[in-house]
Amino acid sequence: MQIDQITLQDLSIFHTEENFSVFHFLNCTQTNGGREWFRYFLSNPFNSTKKIKQTQELLQKIIAVADQWPQTISNGTIMVLERFYETAINSLPNRPAIVGAFIYKLTNASDFSVTKYTIIHYVDFLKGLEQLVTLLDHEDNPEILNDLLLRIKQLLKRAEIQAFLQIDKTRPISITTILHLGFFIRNNFKQQTLELIEIFSKLDAYYGMAVACKKHQLIFPEITETNMPVLSVKQVYHPLLHMPVAYDVELKQEKNFIFLTGANMAGKSTFIKAVGVAVYLAHVGMGVPATEMQLSLFDGLLSNIQVADNIVKGESYFFNEVQRIKKTIDKISDEKKWLILIDELFKGTNVQDAMKCSTVVIAGLRKMNNALFVLSTHLYEIGDQLKQYDNIQFRYFETSVEDDQLKFSYQLKEGISNDRLGYLILRKEGVVEMLEKL
Repeated sequence: MQIDQITLQDLSIFHTEENFSVFHFLNCTQTNGGREWFRYFLSNPFNSTKKIKQTQELLQKIIAVADQWPQTISNGTIMVLERFYETAINSLPNRPAIVGAFIYKLTNASDFSVTKYTIIHYVDFLKGLEQLVTLLDHEDNPEILNDLLLRIKQLLKRAEIQAFLQIDKTRPISITTILHLGFFIRNNFKQQTLELIEIFSKLDAYYGMAVACKKHQLIFPEITETNMPVLSVKQVYHPLLHMPVAYDVELKQEKNFIFLTGANMAGKSTFIKAVGVAVYLAHVGMGVPATEMQLSLFDGLLSNIQVADNIVKGESYFFNEVQRIKKTIDKISDEKKWLILIDELFKGTNVQDAMKCSTVVIAGLRKMNNALFVLSTHLYEIGDQLKQYDNIQFRYFETSVEDDQLKFSYQLKEGISNDRLGYLILRKEGVVEMLEKL
C-alpha cells in the first residue's frame, strides 16, 4: 500500500516524540533487533492480500502459544554474542590439549573470561532457538514462518552446535570445551550466528506484534477481493486514547464520501485518525482496534491533516493546502483503490474563499469512485449545496451547552452540525474578559 511520510506523521504511526506514536504503543518486542524489525514491518504495509493473510495467520499461531514463549533469549544474550565478534582477543586455540588450554587461560585471563561468558550465553541462545522450533513447527504454518524455522533447523544441525545443546550450565564446563567451541563460533560460525540472531529478531518482532494484539484485544480484519474500495468497520476507536469512544463506519462505491462537521474538540480529527490507523494496521497484517472489520485491499492511503507553511520556501499555509490537494488528485487518478483523509480543508484562506474552494474540490473528488473519502470541515454552510450528491454521507459530532459549560458526547450522528461555539469557548477561557480590561 502506498503511503507517504506526511500521512505516517498525520496518523502518528511514528512520531518525533516516540511515546506518542502507534509504534511505541504496540511495541511489545523483547530485543533491540526485534524492535527494529517491528519498525520495518510497520513502515512497509503490504500490497498483497496473500501476505496480509499470512501475517495474520502467523500472529494467530504465536498468540496461541505466547504464554509458552521461551525466555532463555534476552536482549542481553544477543548483545553478548554480538560483542564477542566486536571484541579484540588473542587467537583461540582450536583443539587444545589440557595443558595447552590451561596455559592459554593463565596467559590470557581476560580473553578466556570473555570467551567463557559468551559460551554460556550462546548455550542459552541455541537452546532458546531449539525451543522455538519445537513450539512453532507445524505442518499448517504459513510460508514465512516455515522458511524461518527451516533455516534455524538447518543451522542447528552442525555437530559443534549439537555439542552446545548438550551442555548443562549447572555443571562446570571444561577449559578445553570452552576454547574449542569459542574458536568454532568465532572463526567458523560467525556469519551463521549473525544470521540466527537476525532470524530470532524477526521472530521477536512477530512475537511482539502478536502480544500487542492479545494485550490490546485487537481483532484481525477480513480482507475482501473487490474491484472497488470497500470499508465496513464496527466500533473502531483510536488506540492511543485512554478512554476512547468507538464508531461504526461504512464506505462503498455508492456511498464513498463522508462529509463530517462539528465544533472544535468535538472529535472530528480523532475519528478521522482512528479510521486511518485501523486501515493502516490492517495492511500491516496486525489486528485493529475494533470489534469487526471488512475492507478491500487499498493501493494507497493519503491524509491531509497537519499541513504547515514553509517560511524558508516562502510558501503559505494555503499554498501548501492547495499543493497537497493537487498531489492527492494526481495520485488517485490512477484508478487504483485509495482511502483519502482530509481534516479541515482550506483553513488558510478567508471563509468565503474557503467555501468556494471546498465546494469545488468536494464536488470533484466525490466523482472518483475508485476512492473512499472522509473529510471534515467547519464550513457547515456548504453542506446544503452538497446534498444533491447521493454518494455523500453527512455525519456530525454534537456539542451541547449546559450552565455555560460545553458538553461533548463524541457520538457520531447523521446530519450536519449547526454548532457555533467559537465565541463561547473564547469567553469561557477568560479571553473576552481579559480583552475588556485592556
